[in-house]
Amino acid sequence: MINRLYISFPLILFILLVLLTFWLDRITRPPEQIKDGDLYRDPDYIVENLSGIRMDHEQTIQRKFSANKLLHYLNEDVTQMEQVSFINTDPEKPLIRLQADRAEVKGKDKDIYLTGNVTAVRGTDDEKGKVTLMTDFLHLVPDENLVKTDQAVTISRLNTKINAIGLELNNQTGMIQLLTKVRAVNNK
Repeated sequence: MINRLYISFPLILFILLVLLTFWLDRITRPPEQIKDGDLYRDPDYIVENLSGIRMDHEQTIQRKFSANKLLHYLNEDVTQMEQVSFINTDPEKPLIRLQADRAEVKGKDKDIYLTGNVTAVRGTDDEKGKVTLMTDFLHLVPDENLVKTDQAVTISRLNTKINAIGLELNNQTGMIQLLTKVRAVNNK
């Protein structure tokens, strides 16, 4: 009987040590991440009532923006803004002002998508050649000075009103290309 106890004691001790090792390993591991990405569905930061300026000192181009609310999502590196306003000034080009209900910025400011009551004004309010554009969606490419949409647009200049589906505006050249279903009315 004593001989059996002598062999069982080291075996029991070994089993207890193995169990203790597994238990310690289990409780010291970091928690497992949720596989469907729920951890990153909430914004990593929220900013309210903000404004900013981006300036290129060599060319003196300024880009100003303001928004009522900004949300940044870490998993996609996307920034969403509500009630947003953009102003782009270049001494050699006309002033461009944009307003929208929402904006989504992707690709480190390379692509900006404006949605909901989008208004773009090219030129100052006192200029005769001021162009006003209204739509529900605009895709901005700031580095290329491009504005694009595939949605319905209304463009007003002086006494002329133009409706179309789709548009590309190049602020560098001042060219506006209307894509389809173009209808113009001149009220003189």
